[in-house]
Amino acid sequence: MSGAAASGKARSRRSAARLAAVQALYQMELAGASGQRVVSEFVAERLGREIEGERYADADAEWFSAVVRGVEARQAEIDEKLALCLDKERRLERLEAVLRALLRAAAFELLACPDVPARVVISEYLDVAHAFFNGAVPGFANGVLDHLARAVRPGEVDGTTHGRAGVR
Repeated sequence: MSGAAASGKARSRRSAARLAAVQALYQMELAGASGQRVVSEFVAERLGREIEGERYADADAEWFSAVVRGVEARQAEIDEKLALCLDKERRLERLEAVLRALLRAAAFELLACPDVPARVVISEYLDVAHAFFNGAVPGFANGVLDHLARAVRPGEVDGTTHGRAGVR
């Protein structure tokens, strides 16, 4: 397999991991389940498997686990940062649960994964937003994530640095 093909496959697996992480975070919130339980369930029973005729994508299980567990561990910090990016009429707890899960997963990556460029994080989670929502919601998510990226990675987003430091 060529380097470009291998790189594309790795990106695809990471994209699938992001989608699965949003689904897992949604499940955790609705069911009150722990990250450990949901990660174990997804890895054992969903990622790369066929369920009721629907084939789940082969996701990067390590990335999936890191995002889900990272959001769980840092949710208070993530929610605080997201709240600062919302206008006064919208509060995080009043957003749809799937949108909250998506914003939290993306926020975790923006905060904890500086080796992944902010524009890649935003683009990937906008793809996830389009998988779940029509209308103005993906644009809303884009605005919130852009605001957050400018706050937590100002040099990278405005083009003065490249954001390739170690994990924060």
